[in-house]
This record gives sequence, structure tokens and C-alpha cells, in this order.
Amino acid sequence: MSDLLGTVVATSVSTKKGTRKAPQDSIELVVGAGVQGDAHAGPWHRQVSLLPDESVDRMRDHGFTLGAGDFAENILTQGLALYELPVGTLLKVGDAVVAVTQIGKTCHNDCEIRRTVGMCVMPTDGIFAVVVRSGAVRPGDEVSVIEI
Repeated sequence: MSDLLGTVVATSVSTKKGTRKAPQDSIELVVGAGVQGDAHAGPWHRQVSLLPDESVDRMRDHGFTLGAGDFAENILTQGLALYELPVGTLLKVGDAVVAVTQIGKTCHNDCEIRRTVGMCVMPTDGIFAVVVRSGAVRPGDEVSVIEI
């Protein structure tokens, strides 16, 4: 087990792509599908999105009032620079395990967040993963790197 640790700040889900996600008390990650009930769930490489709260803080420093799910992330974390982890990294997140498949993304112009805020940190600081072990994730859970 690595000493690279973080904490889940919030868990969020949306039923429509390109919108903010609503905070939840917990989310269920499912192998082969991603976040149960989320618009992005399915058999593809971006089943779960994660974003460091420190990245959102940079936006808050510019005067924006932003909360969990505002950048359409499923899991908001603290204490771990997720975007520095290489593709293939295994993370234990709560009861689940995910494998990092993508760092950042191209932000589409009709994104609600980009339209509202003027910019988005997800393209540079967000990461995406597939679920390799199902399980529940809740705010307060530990995020740990188990293999790089």
C-alpha cells in the first residue's frame, strides 16, 4: 500500500450529461458500468470522474461560489493530486477499486459549467476511471493509491 492518501469530500450523480451533478450521501460503483444511476454510466473508459477539491479552490479564489458536483465530477477529493497519477494507476476509493484511464478531457462548448463560470478545471485536473471492484463510496472515505 502506498503512502499516497486522500479523502473523499463529496459524491455526486447526474441523470443528464453536460450538467452539474447533485451531491449524494453515497454512490455505488459497479464493475462494467461505473456510477449506478449516473448519466455517464456504461461500458466505456470514463465510468467515474474524480476531481481534487484543491482545483476547485483555485476557481473559488477567483470569486466563484462552487460546490460539490459543479464540475460534473462524481467524486470530489482532497489531499491527493489526482492529475499527477499515470494512466493505469489503481485507486482504492471507499469500498471500491478503480483504474485510471484518462487524465483531463476536452471540454465541450455547450457544457453548463463552462457557460456559467467561463472556464472549467475538469479538462486539466479531472481524471477518469473504470471500476475494477464494485463498492460504495461516501464522503469521508479514504482514497489511496494501491498500484502505480
